[in-house]
Amino acid sequence: MTTATLQRAPRATKGWPQQIRALRDLSLRGLARMYLPDEQLFAFRVRKAPDRPRLEGISYRYTAIALLGLVGEEEDAVRQVLAGKSSRDLCGRLLADVIAMDNLGDVALTAWVSRILEHVEAPRALGRLKALLNEQHESYTVEIAWALSALCEGPQDDAVTAAREQAAERLLSVYSPRAALFRHHSGGAVSAVRQHVACFADLVYPIQALARHAVATGDARSLEVAEQCAARVCSLIGPAGQWWWHYDARTGKVLERYPVYAVHQDAMGPMALFALHEAGGTDYRAEIENGWNWLHAAPELGGGTLIDPHNEAIWRKVARREPRKFVRSAQAAVSRLHSAIRVPLVDLLFPPGPIDDECRPYHLGWLLYSWPERRVAEIERSLEAS
Repeated sequence: MTTATLQRAPRATKGWPQQIRALRDLSLRGLARMYLPDEQLFAFRVRKAPDRPRLEGISYRYTAIALLGLVGEEEDAVRQVLAGKSSRDLCGRLLADVIAMDNLGDVALTAWVSRILEHVEAPRALGRLKALLNEQHESYTVEIAWALSALCEGPQDDAVTAAREQAAERLLSVYSPRAALFRHHSGGAVSAVRQHVACFADLVYPIQALARHAVATGDARSLEVAEQCAARVCSLIGPAGQWWWHYDARTGKVLERYPVYAVHQDAMGPMALFALHEAGGTDYRAEIENGWNWLHAAPELGGGTLIDPHNEAIWRKVARREPRKFVRSAQAAVSRLHSAIRVPLVDLLFPPGPIDDECRPYHLGWLLYSWPERRVAEIERSLEAS
């Protein structure tokens, strides 16, 4: 982690579409750097280094998310990212290994993108997804949401419909109406100290999945729950557009604000709120733009930005100056004793500012997925008409 303040960037107004296109272009270049042709997979991450950024690891999950972003791009652009391969080629690489995958999230994402592409081997992923849903009765909320999104995609038969409704019910079962938030896990896999803690991902992926379910089925309950959760999260957005990190799933209040992740600001937040609006829910364009503005001019960085065009990266987050995850752990522990208790003086003792200078391909994939060119053009037209 570094503490340097990065360059300043203008706030988004009429120039918003141009800023989006600039990040779309950066995302394509960044993904090309993170693609590993020999493995036909994406790296787990790229880290800043003194000489040049270095790649680390591989990830099926991040490969599937990157591919979800790439499927909406022009074929020539995709082949430039994938060293001459097509989206269908990369999907085939994932499908070749899907039967051996035992992680529900990895399988769900593979099924999702293979159904979008109508890949001939998509039934392999679908079958594996249905098997894991039946075998794993307790799952992380994020992974159940991905499963529901996958099952809302593509052709529907009796077996797909049954699995889709099973996933929808499991997702709704972790929703807390009082808090208007989702719990982190459907069972007891989380420690007792953190059972009440939900993170931002636990909220946005269910909003997206339930909005898609409402579109696919006309289910009013799914749309209502997605709307309630979105309203809660948007009511808690930070003064500079920050999407905060940890929430109390019992009360619907913020537990710990930091880190603020770049991917939440420019991709995951917009992705969920756009899905809700397209399903007939509230238009949260103002909150989306506020989140975007933070990424381009973060007060924690003196108005700087995590965007680094030189290194073809958007650095991961702004964190606190603290021992590893100390404040998050402490807030979880004391709030477990009583929902109103918080650790005092954290902003004074552990101020935000350090930059986590790594970039992961799922960030750039979700950015492309959230901001296809058609959406940018629509925003551009609406701004010109205003």
